[in-house]
Amino acid sequence: MAVQRMDNVGIVVEDMDAAIAFFVELGMELEGRSEVEGLFADRCTGLDGVRCDIAMLRTPDGHGRLELAKYRSPAVISAGPRNRPHNVPGTHRVMFAVDDIEDTVARLRPHGAELLGGIARFEDSYLLCYVRGPEGVIVGLAEQLR
Repeated sequence: MAVQRMDNVGIVVEDMDAAIAFFVELGMELEGRSEVEGLFADRCTGLDGVRCDIAMLRTPDGHGRLELAKYRSPAVISAGPRNRPHNVPGTHRVMFAVDDIEDTVARLRPHGAELLGGIARFEDSYLLCYVRGPEGVIVGLAEQLR
């Protein structure tokens, strides 16, 4: 089986502080905030010049996570309901932890999946990629490196 667990769900927002406040009020706990940029971020998202603030929140049981992202560049844009790029407010992507990212991508291609960028290595921790799945939904795949 390729999927190990659901890792997190990501949502692009325009007002990070208001979004954090909403989800904290809902009962989630803020794990931290950071900025993501550079070749890794560009490759993984299929966008150029990514500079993005992120906040990670977790459910009280520690099993579920939500990643909020506010794009500083490229600029946030509005798009139609399908084939939306990675930096559209509202819907972001759903991330799954997998055993073998290359095998998983290969198995998903016959079902219409296409890479948004490519498979990117994050330090010595993860291989990551985003594929566009059914109805234009962006699905993230993460393989933890041992």
